Amino acid sequence: MKKLTADTWVWAIVQDPDGKEQFLGQHDASNNISFVPFFIEKQEAEQCLSGLVKKPGHKYEIQAILFDELKSFCAREKTMLFFLNGAGEILDKIQP
Repeated sequence: MKKLTADTWVWAIVQDPDGKEQFLGQHDASNNISFVPFFIEKQEAEQCLSGLVKKPGHKYEIQAILFDELKSFCAREKTMLFFLNGAGEILDKIQP
């Protein structure tokens, strides 16, 4: 697994990229955890996108972001980060 540093580019899914954009978050009801999934490769994000819970009628786009910026966003929102692979398997859970 690649080591994540502040300046590592990662891929996250943005809801409504042309309007009131926000990161696509998910909720693990069994553990009551809200999280933002992210990926190390764009192709992995594309593979996993269909398996994520999305709101009907919204547009979704995969965008690159610096890991440190995504971590800062999640810290402000009190949301965890889940590092996923293309199959949706959790590689790491990160508390920002």
